[in-house]
Amino acid sequence: MTNSSSQAAARQPVLIVGGGLVGASLAIALDAAGIDAVMVEAAAPRVGDQPSYDERNLALARATVNGLAAIGVWKHAAAQATPIRHIHVTRAGEFGSVQMDAARQGVDALGWTLPARELGAALLRRLDECTRLRRLAPARVESLEPVANGWRARIQTADGAVDIDTPLLVGADGTASFVRDRLGIEAERHDYRQTLFVCTVTPERDHAHRAYERFADNGPIALLPLASRRCGLVLTVPQHEAKAVEAMDDDAFIALAQERFGWRLGRLSRPGKRHPYAIQRVVARSLVSTRAVLVGNAAQTVHPIGAQGFNLGLRDALTLAELLTGADDPGAEDLLDHYATRRTPDREGTMAMSHGLVQLACLPQPLLGPLRSIAMLAFDRLPPLQRLIARRGMGFRGDPPKAVLERLP
Repeated sequence: MTNSSSQAAARQPVLIVGGGLVGASLAIALDAAGIDAVMVEAAAPRVGDQPSYDERNLALARATVNGLAAIGVWKHAAAQATPIRHIHVTRAGEFGSVQMDAARQGVDALGWTLPARELGAALLRRLDECTRLRRLAPARVESLEPVANGWRARIQTADGAVDIDTPLLVGADGTASFVRDRLGIEAERHDYRQTLFVCTVTPERDHAHRAYERFADNGPIALLPLASRRCGLVLTVPQHEAKAVEAMDDDAFIALAQERFGWRLGRLSRPGKRHPYAIQRVVARSLVSTRAVLVGNAAQTVHPIGAQGFNLGLRDALTLAELLTGADDPGAEDLLDHYATRRTPDREGTMAMSHGLVQLACLPQPLLGPLRSIAMLAFDRLPPLQRLIARRGMGFRGDPPKAVLERLP
């Protein structure tokens, strides 16, 4: 590309399609870096209208909170967050367990829990502070056409259609990504035939900032610490049982959750409104195309086990923002190739972890039981292994973006 073409590309805005948790985070990071961008979002810019700002309780890895702080979002969310200082993992009917402790890792918290709606509210407040970002919402992309040195998007807004030329198209539009389809990037799909139910509950005993994950033949169940001694419940059931579970009254649902989780926190009570989510794995076969890149769920939708979805997506966004900072041409082929290379170890490692845990920890094969228990016991007795896995769980994997890094002892 000639210097004049590079300069023209640098003057055009980056186009972000999708304003959910990851898309909004990317828009904020680009604004903080002094990069012009346009963000297109189908929902109105209100917490109640954005589908991803829902009732889920997110487990934010330590690296994620570092990144949110670096782009000025965490200051708007910290008061609503609850630190995770301990993690306890078990398998129903087996004797092994895995326990991680923040103090043993030399940190004050392994991560934090935060309702998605609260993170959404914090993102919206930070978006209002942006000065180089143009937000189109509610709006939708009607068409995408390649042009010289980029893409032309026809966008339908409340005031009519507008055309925007961009040197870099970013697909942050979720699992059913229009951008991914338009780019012709195929995706591998796996239906876990499971449904996730999320709600809040009150345990009889104080959670003491401990997160629990318990595996069983019919899927995992987790309890995440929240404020006011509440917990976020994440209950997985086989798909064929989902309608029956959805139809349960509160007493029957709590009885099921109690049976699945056990009595470690005493009696569970006062369930909040339940929300079901079908679980699938959708993985784009490429992260980049000509002057285009995928981030977040558009790039990879993973099983929620281990709560890695948004954590992984934020590292996508912050890595891309880091590489675009100071770039002469944001859509240059070598830049996008570098992005894909940087993200591959973290992406593949995280996906292998989430998929492997489901396949191994939830398989109803009796012969696996002793091996799983022995592995859990070994984990607790091998500090170097525990430290390695704890750091990866905290989001420090591969070549992470500089925004998430910190000095750890």
